[in-house]
Amino acid sequence: MGQPEQHAEGAGPFTTRLTWQRPEGETVVWESRLARRRGVLSVRGPGDAAGRPSTAGPRALRRLRRLNAIASGAFVTGGALFAAGAAISQFGSGDPLLSASVYFAGGLFFNTGGYVSLLQVLNAPRHTPGGDGALVTAGWRWWGYEPMRLDWLSTFVLFVGTLVFGVNLLDSFLRGLSVQQVNRLVWTPDMIGCVLFLVSGHLAFAEICHRSLPCLRSRSLGWWVVAVNQLGSLLFMVSALAAFTRPSTGSLLNTGIANWGTLTGAVCFSVGGVLQLFERP
Repeated sequence: MGQPEQHAEGAGPFTTRLTWQRPEGETVVWESRLARRRGVLSVRGPGDAAGRPSTAGPRALRRLRRLNAIASGAFVTGGALFAAGAAISQFGSGDPLLSASVYFAGGLFFNTGGYVSLLQVLNAPRHTPGGDGALVTAGWRWWGYEPMRLDWLSTFVLFVGTLVFGVNLLDSFLRGLSVQQVNRLVWTPDMIGCVLFLVSGHLAFAEICHRSLPCLRSRSLGWWVVAVNQLGSLLFMVSALAAFTRPSTGSLLNTGIANWGTLTGAVCFSVGGVLQLFERP
């Protein structure tokens, strides 16, 4: 018996949704985010418009719940610490060492959340290309290179972005820097990290929307997670632009916007982490 005919959808060369028929006449729909976050396929019988979920095995579901809880907790905590660091700069003592320390602690949680998000992709159940198309779970992996998977690419870019932010946060402890050194060692990694976060969010939208352009799916919890995080990334970018140091005066373009952009963006990531906690099997 040959493999069932499949209808593929996605953005560019990436496949994010597959539809095929089982030999008994049921229609199976695999969606990238639903399969890796919730461990489900949608199965519709003849004349069944709504369909029913077909889940992965208990071992896979336990793995997904555990990874999702760690990632969401890391983003909630990292966002809260970033918000606290911005609040210290805006309302507190203004001690740069104290705010830098709080930011650095938050960055470690963002690093954790980014890496665990990548682990979610690498260790999620996957559909079998032939037969009944059921979800299967392979052995545990700590790393993998799969650039032709949109979910892998999105989470990899996110993880790299958190590492670049780490460079920015480490360099912020340096003292006695010239204006040019501050812009090169602190501001530039900040900008690069913001760009990577925005690129990751755009790729995540493409995964959910199955096309290159963003869409509106207000009934999808996954869409809200991506949308809130993308808003946070945009606010981080506004903050980074305002944090450029003028060579002529040695002061930031706008300290208030820099602090408020970081604070509100960090709150968005915390909210996104809370929403992600419910996007589980």
